[in-house]
Amino acid sequence: MDGTREEFRSGIECLEAVTEVLHRIRCADPTAGLYDAAELQWWWGQRRRPTDEFAQLFWFDEQGPMAAAIATAFGDETRFDLITAPTTQPAWRRAAVERAFAHLHAAGIESVTFELDPSDDLLREVMSERGFAVEKDGGLVESWLAADDRPPISPLAEGYRLSSRAESVDRPHHMSVAGRSAADVEARLQQCSLYRSDLDLVVYDQQDRIAAYGLFWHDPVTRVGVVEPMRTEDEHQRRGLARHVLTTGIERLAALGVGRIKICFEPDNAASSHLYLDAGFVPHRSNDMVSGPTGS
Repeated sequence: MDGTREEFRSGIECLEAVTEVLHRIRCADPTAGLYDAAELQWWWGQRRRPTDEFAQLFWFDEQGPMAAAIATAFGDETRFDLITAPTTQPAWRRAAVERAFAHLHAAGIESVTFELDPSDDLLREVMSERGFAVEKDGGLVESWLAADDRPPISPLAEGYRLSSRAESVDRPHHMSVAGRSAADVEARLQQCSLYRSDLDLVVYDQQDRIAAYGLFWHDPVTRVGVVEPMRTEDEHQRRGLARHVLTTGIERLAALGVGRIKICFEPDNAASSHLYLDAGFVPHRSNDMVSGPTGS
């Protein structure tokens, strides 16, 4: 395609390149696109995936990587994401989708799912032409909080203590112990350029059992903070632990100079939506889910 060249990246090189693409998009527009770099870094850190070494398609211009088509394995599904700046010409984006699907199909990836910005008329049109099924509001709700509007740190319930991964390196990582991530989650998080162990928060109970945790990502390039993931174990819910983790993490992000903080949640998760909205997060958009074949 005119003015660009194709290159393939896999593994850590792919993670570094897609981080550059997302930095370019976010620095140019405060709300453009579905993702911030920290979110794809979390996908990498969470667990090993069959797509880790897949040859991901990138487009480069004179400044470096400017667009990407990323396939990510989530369980039995393959997630597809076309990551381009909103100012990219429609004809170029359309051609990029066709090129990406041809690449995926040739590699044996026969079907994909992805989140669709409801205002992305061009991508919706392309998917409709291909016969993709659209699940209205089936994606995540993207919400933002201005750091200056952050709530105060809420009190921690009696019998619990807050720690960070930086303070608990002598024990297995809390997300691997809780079973929400793979055993090598720490090693993979350490490969992520935006990960900070002092922003990887965990709450323990009196028996030193994991009660709640939250990971806060600081992006010094974009001055955006991302919260991903958040979790309270079932037997410790309704004690304000998630709110304490959330408000503490937000305060630490603000102290590092973050201007805006992003969090996404499932629209049917009443507990999460209540917590985040009560903390001041404002919904920006509810995405759709789209699925269909890569072949024409």
